[in-house]
Formats: sequence, C-alpha cells, structure tokens
Amino acid sequence: MKILTLNSGSSSIKYQLFQMEEETVLTGGLVERIGLDESRVVHRLYGKDTPRKLVREIPIPNHEKGLEVIADLLVDPAHGAIDHTSEVEAVGHRVVHGGEHFSDTTLIDEEVLKTIRRLIPLAPLHNPHNLRGIEVAMKIFPEARQVAVFDTAFHQTLPPEAYRYAIPNHYYEKHGVRVYGFHGTSHHYVSKMAAKYLGKAPGETNLLTIHLGNGASITAVRAGESVDTSMGFSPLPGLMMGTRSGDIDPAVIFFMQKALGMDIDTIDALLNRESGFLGMTGSSDLRDILEKYKKGDRNAALALSLYTYRIKKYIGAYFAVLGRVDALVFTAGVGENSPYVRWHACEGLDALGISLDRQKNENPGDGITEIQSHRSRVKVLVIPTDEELEIARQVRSLIGSKRLL
Repeated sequence: MKILTLNSGSSSIKYQLFQMEEETVLTGGLVERIGLDESRVVHRLYGKDTPRKLVREIPIPNHEKGLEVIADLLVDPAHGAIDHTSEVEAVGHRVVHGGEHFSDTTLIDEEVLKTIRRLIPLAPLHNPHNLRGIEVAMKIFPEARQVAVFDTAFHQTLPPEAYRYAIPNHYYEKHGVRVYGFHGTSHHYVSKMAAKYLGKAPGETNLLTIHLGNGASITAVRAGESVDTSMGFSPLPGLMMGTRSGDIDPAVIFFMQKALGMDIDTIDALLNRESGFLGMTGSSDLRDILEKYKKGDRNAALALSLYTYRIKKYIGAYFAVLGRVDALVFTAGVGENSPYVRWHACEGLDALGISLDRQKNENPGDGITEIQSHRSRVKVLVIPTDEELEIARQVRSLIGSKRLL
C-alpha cells in the first residue's frame, strides 16, 4: 500500500510517499515560494543507496501547479518511485483545525469539505490552504482516497475544566470559543512511541510530551489521552516560540489598542509573527540566539531564560494535573537537538523526581534515548517526531477498517 502525505501551507507543500508494508519513505520533498518570483522544488528519492536530491527553480504560480509538479516527480523515470499516480491508494492531508467536529482521522467527502470550510474563521492562516491542497489533490489523484488528519483531534479528549474559558457560556455554545490545542499529530506519535519504549500500553502511561520547534507546546497525557495542553483557541498561547509571544495578559492588547493607537491587525501580527525569540533578539533561529548568548548578548540570555522558565512552569503545572508521570518526552527540532534547552528546562526539578545526566543530555545519540540521571525517578526521553509517518499510519488504519471495505 502506497500512501502520500501532504501538508499544504500558504506558499508551500510538503510531501512524502510511503510504502506502508515496511513503513519506508520512497520519495519526499518540498515545494516552496508558491506564487512568488523564485519558486523552488526540493525532491528526494530514497532507496538502498545514498538518497538522491533534486533541486529545481521553476515558476509555480499556485497550489495546483505545485501538486502537478509533485505528481510528475513521483512518476519520473529517473527520480520517481512509481509508474503511475494510480498506485497511490490514499492521500493523507494535514488539516490544522477540526474544531469539535472531528476527533479522529476522517475520510473526506463533500460534507467534510464544507465543515473544514466553515472552520476557516477558527484557523484563517491555515485551514484555507489545507482545504485548497485537498481540492487540488482530488483532481490530480482521482483514484486515491482522500483522508484528513487533524492537528486538533488528539486534544478532543480534554475535560471541560481544561478546555473551557471562564467567559459567558454563549461564546462557547454559539461561537466555539474554547481550548482546541495543536501539534496533536506530533504529541500523539511520540506518546505512543514512549509507551512502547517503556514497555507499557498507552492506556497505562502518563507522560509530559514537549514539542519544541519554531512553534512550541506541551501536553499532559494521561492513560494515552491528552488531558491538557498549552496552546489554546489558537496556536498563540502557552510557551514562548520563535515568533509567537506565548502567554500574555489580554489587557496588554487593550493597552496597545487604546493607549498606543494600534489597530487589531497590527497587534495580531505583532504577537504572532514579530514576538518570541524574534522580538527579543532579532532572530527566530535558536542556533543564532545561542551564538549570541555565548558572545555575551544580554537580550539573548534573557530570551533563553524566559523560554526555559516557561517550559519549566508548564512541567510543574502538568505534573500536578497528572499526579504521576512516567516520562518527560522532548521532541521536534529544538527538543531533539538542544542540550541547552533540555538542561535548563529541567534544572531544579529534583523535588519532582526529574534530574538529567549532563553527559547523556549533551550526546543523546540517535533514535529514542534516555537522558535522565541515576537518581531521577522520572525518565526523560528524547524521541524524534515523525508527523508524516503518523499521518500515514492513521490513514492506513482508517482505510483498512471494516467500515470502509
């Protein structure tokens, strides 16, 4: 069974083609700068030999042309892995927001498309592009089943005390204002991998999964289910991020609007795209910030302290929510690759039974690794996330279920 995963953004499409019997990646890549002057395709073919990489700079005016390019590369005699697009049995689409309508992976039909469209006001920066990717894929891969995998689905198990806001009820009941949570595919994947590594069933495992990339979130997982998460109605709140502020007093927004004369769109851009590491240091890339920190940059030092302090606060809060924690899991680009962040986020948590081994933390190795010290009562794991594989697995499970045979 061959499954194609697609992640359609505003100006990019990420893709991977899986052979699901062995769960191997056949090809994958990125179409970027769609609609801009210098569009680019980076395509990789995997196999027994060293992966081959193809880079093309060609005009790609829209997502339809981008997916046509991807389809051509998949069947290209020199760089592809299949003879015809009909070999793709299913296409799994990452969809950021499923609201309360979707708590699981879903086969796409006209009603699902209408619902995703109705949810655009909840995710105006993401759902329109996810939807466009689906509509184009339905034309280019007409024989494949189209399946939606929602970032919010894993968090549909949150209890009301975790997902409701203390505002008048009708804002929830009529307008859906509540905590939805994001990065669900990543949190779901690493929580299952952690349970397997620990030799437990997911239903027996309590975890704190910490997804640290340009976007960042932490989730409390009880018995394999999300029971609280740091992102909320949108991906803005919670941890400090590359360009997002994370938690902020809502009164700051009132002050910016009333006292500083800023309009709401400007404030929106400020908090989502000009804050976080970028706002404090001039860069959103942690590697640049660590270099500045080593050279004595005070802004970089403060930003790093604020970043790791927020992570530590959420670890403590979610530890209290769970009561028992089997493991902390660090994942995603920063979580997997920054010993500095992991060390300072866990420093001083001995009272919770959390203590890192400095050498293991500095050199965790490949795959799933333990970095806790011998005196730590809680395991601390580094687990590489694989959201594309998780999407493909969920798609396989869905189309293989009896109700779709």
